[in-house]
Amino acid sequence: MQTERRNFAETHKDELYRLLQIYSIGSQIYSVENSLESTEFVYRITGWIPAFLIRKVMKDLDELTQSRAGIREFLPTEVPSVISGQEKVPVQVKHGKIVSNFERMIFSYGSPLYGTIDPTPFVALFFTVLFGIMFGDAGQGLCFLIIGILCCLKKIKISGWEKFGGIFCCIGISSTIMGLLTGEFFANETLLRPFALWVTGLFGTPHAPILHMMPSSDPASITRMFAFFGFTISIGFIINSCGLIINIINQFSLRRIGKALFGKTGISGAVFFWYVIIFAVRVALFKHTPAAYDWVIISVSLFLTACSEIFQRLVDGERPILENGLFSAVIGAVVEIIEVISSYLSNTVSFVRVGAFALAHAVLGYIINTFVELAPGAGGIAVAILGNAIVVVLEGMIVAIQVVRLQYYEFFSKFFSETGREFKPFSFVYKETV
Repeated sequence: MQTERRNFAETHKDELYRLLQIYSIGSQIYSVENSLESTEFVYRITGWIPAFLIRKVMKDLDELTQSRAGIREFLPTEVPSVISGQEKVPVQVKHGKIVSNFERMIFSYGSPLYGTIDPTPFVALFFTVLFGIMFGDAGQGLCFLIIGILCCLKKIKISGWEKFGGIFCCIGISSTIMGLLTGEFFANETLLRPFALWVTGLFGTPHAPILHMMPSSDPASITRMFAFFGFTISIGFIINSCGLIINIINQFSLRRIGKALFGKTGISGAVFFWYVIIFAVRVALFKHTPAAYDWVIISVSLFLTACSEIFQRLVDGERPILENGLFSAVIGAVVEIIEVISSYLSNTVSFVRVGAFALAHAVLGYIINTFVELAPGAGGIAVAILGNAIVVVLEGMIVAIQVVRLQYYEFFSKFFSETGREFKPFSFVYKETV
C-alpha cells in the first residue's frame, strides 16, 4: 500500500498540488467570508486602498460583481478611528525605478506618517553621494556598477541580493566619479594620469590627480586634507539642515504648531544651529569680530529651544503651562541646553568620518599599489586581484554601514520622532500545510 501511495503521488503530483492550492485558498476565502459583516445577501467590506488605485479598484469591483456592488470612498480625514487617533493611516510610497530601490531603507527604520514628506528621494541622493566620497576608486566602482547591472537583469540571484541592483548601480557610478577625481583605478594611480592632466589642462596648469587625497609632509597637502574635512562637514550641514526643514514642514502639515516653532528640531532649534555654524565660519574664515547681536540671536534661539515644552503648551493652548512646576521646568531647560549643544555638535562633527574613510581608502589603495610594485610578475597581479577584492568586499560593507548609520542617526533623527504604519495589501497566500 505504501508503494502504491508513493507511485500515485508521483504520477499525480501536479494535480494533487493544484487541488491543495484550491483547498488552501478556498479555506482562506471561507474564513474571511465568515468574518465579514453581512445579511443574507449582502456583505460589507472595508479597507484601505492607495489613492492612485482607487478608480481602478472601483472599476474592477464593478465588473466583477456585474454592477451589484455599492462603493463609498472615504478620505482619511473622514474616518472616525483616524480622527480619534485610534488608527494611523497606512502609507505606501511610489517612486521611479532608481529611487524605489531605497524604499526598504526607510521602512526598515519606520514608516513615515501619512501626510508628511516622503524622505526616500533624499536618502537615495545622500546615500549615493556619501558612499562615493568614502569609496573613491574608478575600477572598484565599475565592479559595483557591473554587479548592479547584472542584478537588474536577473543574471545574479544570491540570497535576495538581486533586489539591491539599483543601489549597486548608484554607488558604482558615484564611486567611479570619485575615483576619476582622485586618480585611482584598482588602487593604481598612474593609469588615470593622462585623463587628469587633460581635464585640469582645460582649466589651467595640468596636474594629476585632480583631487589629491594622500597626505604627505608638504604643508599644502595638510591644508588640502583639512579643507577636504571641511567639505565633508559642510555636506553634513546640508543633510542636517534638510532633516530640520523636513521636520518643520511635517509639523506644520500635521498642525502641530508648537513643535514646528519650538524645540531642538523646530524653527528655534534650526535658527540656533544655522546661526552658530554661520557665526563660526565668519569668525574662522572672514575674521569677523563677535558683536552684541550675534550673542543675542544665539541666546534667544537657545532659550526658546531649551524651554520648548513651555512655549509649545502655550501656543497649542494646553494648560497648565508649567505642567510639573517651575523648578522642574528650570531643570528640564538646563538639561535641554546640554542636549541641544551636544547633539548638534556631534551631528556636525560626525561627518568628519566621511573624510576619514575617504582618506583611509586612499591609504589602502597606496598600500596595495606598493605591494604590487614589490612583487614580481604574476605575484604582483595576484596581489592586485586579492587586495582589490578584499577592499571591494570588506571596505565596501564597512562604508555602507557607516553611510546607513549617518542616515539613521544624523538625518532621520531630525524628523522621525514618530513612525507611521506601512501599507501592506491584503492577499490570499497558498499554504502547503493547512
